[in-house]
Amino acid sequence: MKRTTKTRLTRGSLYAIFVAAVAALVLAADWPAIQEAFFDVEIAKELFPDVVVVAAKNTIIYTAIAFAGGMVFGLVLALMKLSPVAPYRWVATAYIEFFRGLPALLVIFTFAFAVPIAFQWRPPGGNAGAGLIALIVVSAAYIAETIRAGIQAVPKGQVEAAHSLGMPGGWTMISVVLPQAFRIVIPPLTNELVILIKDTSLLFIVGMTLSQQELTTFARDGVSSVANSTPLTIAALMYLAVTLPLTRLVAYMERRGARGR
Repeated sequence: MKRTTKTRLTRGSLYAIFVAAVAALVLAADWPAIQEAFFDVEIAKELFPDVVVVAAKNTIIYTAIAFAGGMVFGLVLALMKLSPVAPYRWVATAYIEFFRGLPALLVIFTFAFAVPIAFQWRPPGGNAGAGLIALIVVSAAYIAETIRAGIQAVPKGQVEAAHSLGMPGGWTMISVVLPQAFRIVIPPLTNELVILIKDTSLLFIVGMTLSQQELTTFARDGVSSVANSTPLTIAALMYLAVTLPLTRLVAYMERRGARGR
């Protein structure tokens, strides 16, 4: 048997197995029960407009605050890690390794409950504010490593050329290195933004008022009140409506960057 014929038969068999598995799943599923449990139209209607104007809006606001704070703090950490002064490098490295090694949920719990008790500290915005600070602290560690990699990816010739023109080191970093570094790291930073959108769901642990609820907390309370899983489906669709365009944007930027290189 020719190799091409054998390849076609193997590929055809794999397609047949896939079609058979899908058909078996479709035939075996109890679609009325699934529709009633996860896609109840009447319950879905009752979730609007609150799921958009409260839960989705808060999710986007929390993500924007955490990402902006993480970017600023992460940039400082990245510059510290690249500093010629050893103590700055040690502090930045210890911070990054420490918070990258901890679960975000544990950090949120610590900032929301343990730190206020230990230091008699009342976080701005209550528990939700404490959770946001924790997200900033954790995201900064990841963003710092991304920015550091971007800075180190800028060709050294760019820095040498700036120095040959008499440009000071600080101004070289601001006007030459950082713009090129951020162009390099836009795709991974966008990935970090997508991860942060989903990490806002961890804020459910801190307890929130109705006006502070993000999508996951809103869906959890909805399931409890109606004894149905439709709120989870609606929340999932809202997350996808936000994250899918961003993931497609990342893929586009990566393809564009590959063509540029």
